[in-house]
Amino acid sequence: MSILQIPRARPRVILFDWHATLVDTMDAMYYALDDVLPRLGPLGLIERLVPPGRSKTLEDAKLVKYVREHARLHPKIKAERRISRTDVFEVLFGADQEAKVIAHREFDKSYARHFGAVRPLEADARERLLELRALGLRLGVLSNRARHFMAHEIYTVDAEGWHELFDTMVCGDDVSRRKPHPDLVLKALDELGVAPGLGCWYVGDSTTDVIAAKQAGVTAVFYNGAGWDRAWIDRIFPGTIRHPHVPDAVVGSLGDLNALARELIAAVPA
Repeated sequence: MSILQIPRARPRVILFDWHATLVDTMDAMYYALDDVLPRLGPLGLIERLVPPGRSKTLEDAKLVKYVREHARLHPKIKAERRISRTDVFEVLFGADQEAKVIAHREFDKSYARHFGAVRPLEADARERLLELRALGLRLGVLSNRARHFMAHEIYTVDAEGWHELFDTMVCGDDVSRRKPHPDLVLKALDELGVAPGLGCWYVGDSTTDVIAAKQAGVTAVFYNGAGWDRAWIDRIFPGTIRHPHVPDAVVGSLGDLNALARELIAAVPA
């Protein structure tokens, strides 16, 4: 298990990101990005890309430069399959919320032509989720994607679906602002009747997930399923004034997450 620090509170609720944390929908996501990025010019978004010198990392700057010049993702990024559309749009547009709304809307239109296949990211994911429920934890799932996509995926994953494993599901079109804003997390907790606090853990694979968790006032657990090394994690979570949000823990698998939850439940009084 790889942990930056032990969370300060035992979990009562665990909320999960969907794509690249619990399931793999990479093919459809990248097909949709292939559709959207060449349309940035006609959509008036090329001039709204993050200006040179304003990106968080050198790698982010390279991504923006390549998209600006080629209107597509570099083949290496697609081959690595490590970055989500949400993070792509965050890197491309930074704080320009309106540009991201337009980009997400266009993505949803394209995703409708490609989505369908969904499979667990880890072979024993269903069993791991059942283990967490057996600990008495309430579970939720969050996604920036639209509800009609999520409904199809959650009812078809693993053939029998995972819809009965979660106590709440909140989607991108259920709130006015997608991640990295905290709205999805806060709405999920509201539906569960739970106040925001460190006893809620939000588990996700991206910087936007960690930011959303921190802004919501809950424990941020970074799911490192992509296998980033510690040096890379330190680069994407620098803990600076401009980029202050860092995860409370890093786990490499759902097994790691379950072990951490059991440890805290045993060690910290209810």
